Amino acid sequence: MSYARTARRRLSRPLLHGAGAATAVAGLLLVAACAPGGAASSTPETQAVSTTIPTDKKITLTLATSENAGLTKGLIAAFEKAHPNITITMKYTGYDDYNKALGLSLASDSSPDIALLNMVGTTVKNKLLLNLDPYAKAYGWNTIYPSSQLSQWQVGTDGTSLGTGHLWAAPAGFSMVGVFYNKELAAKLGITSPPATLAEFQADLDKAEAAGKTGLQLANLDGHSAFVVQSIAQSVDGAANVQKWFEGRSGSTFDTPGNLQGAQSLLKWAKAGEIPKSANGTDLAGAVAAFAKGDGLFLVDGNWDAATIDKALPGKVGFFAYPKASSDGKYAAVGGSIAYGISARSKNANAAAAFLDFWHSKQAAQVQLDHYFMPADSSSSATSDSKSVLGDMSTAWAQVNKDNGLVGFYANATSSMNDTLTSSSQSLIAGKITAQQFVDAVQQDWSKAHAK
Repeated sequence: MSYARTARRRLSRPLLHGAGAATAVAGLLLVAACAPGGAASSTPETQAVSTTIPTDKKITLTLATSENAGLTKGLIAAFEKAHPNITITMKYTGYDDYNKALGLSLASDSSPDIALLNMVGTTVKNKLLLNLDPYAKAYGWNTIYPSSQLSQWQVGTDGTSLGTGHLWAAPAGFSMVGVFYNKELAAKLGITSPPATLAEFQADLDKAEAAGKTGLQLANLDGHSAFVVQSIAQSVDGAANVQKWFEGRSGSTFDTPGNLQGAQSLLKWAKAGEIPKSANGTDLAGAVAAFAKGDGLFLVDGNWDAATIDKALPGKVGFFAYPKASSDGKYAAVGGSIAYGISARSKNANAAAAFLDFWHSKQAAQVQLDHYFMPADSSSSATSDSKSVLGDMSTAWAQVNKDNGLVGFYANATSSMNDTLTSSSQSLIAGKITAQQFVDAVQQDWSKAHAK
């Protein structure tokens, strides 16, 4: 399965099963199959944490993953080149089967050293993963990564409290939602630069509508208009406030000026014809295909579709971080990471941690960018084809990281949130409910999931 297909699949359905206080985060699932009663009976002796890896002996690590787009293979190859005495054997399993078997795999005597964590939940509660706090301290990850990037993988020992507690995974590459724009259409409309504020974004949509063009290509069959609502909310309310709601912090609410403005914008655009009339019946792949054919000035989407868009419109597409509420505001983005943890049963935890640390290196940044992932090192000098949209994406990624503005996907805030967002946003766009009713429906879902 390609990364693009996997990403669309992840973002269009809930990623968690079961409710409870703060039980959701982008990419964090409860493990479907885990060892009864916790980890297996025999556990290797605890190793002293060290960032020095011996070079005088051969070390073999095993890595389990469901990622098959080439990123992990590329990172392994680059790491092995830098550490010729270390061999990493990658074991790929399809997404669904991988998730079902991960718990048993980590608890077995043949546990992989490193494992992709589409899931965390019960792997933490059953003590199947290594607490990475000591390595984060030894390598300085807390100063290297913006806190918003690591918080998505911080989970309490209860397996449900998010954004707090210990670190259980490290990011190998990031996804980010922003705005693709058709440069040729923009030029025809007299738009000389991407909009920097929400007001300028609206002005550009109005220019497109006046010219009989689609202002914003939109997919909402699976609720992807949530990308737009969340982007506006983060610009207006600030990423930190949105993050608190996303993590399920007590006292948080969806009824904020930003979320209301996001819902009002969707309703306004639908009435004005600035989004396609078919939006509620179009999935993300369909919206991408339409945009790639030149239908739409803007498309709010993530880096996973950049390769498809680049191929269809080489040199004709740009990308920018979603506009700020005002010129003196901060940048924010919806996104998350593909991340790996270390098995509690690994006999080579130090070498495994060295591989995780390698991911923010400049060598790794080039590999990540080449596979259309945002690099862990946002200041990297990694380069891309001058006709590629990746240059713009790298600029936007650096802006978001500078303002510590990455927040997980709304769709993953509760086990039922994706369904709630889909049905409510479809009713909103169809004019069947008001913006306030949309906001109330989302908050009702959240409150039910986080009821004490």
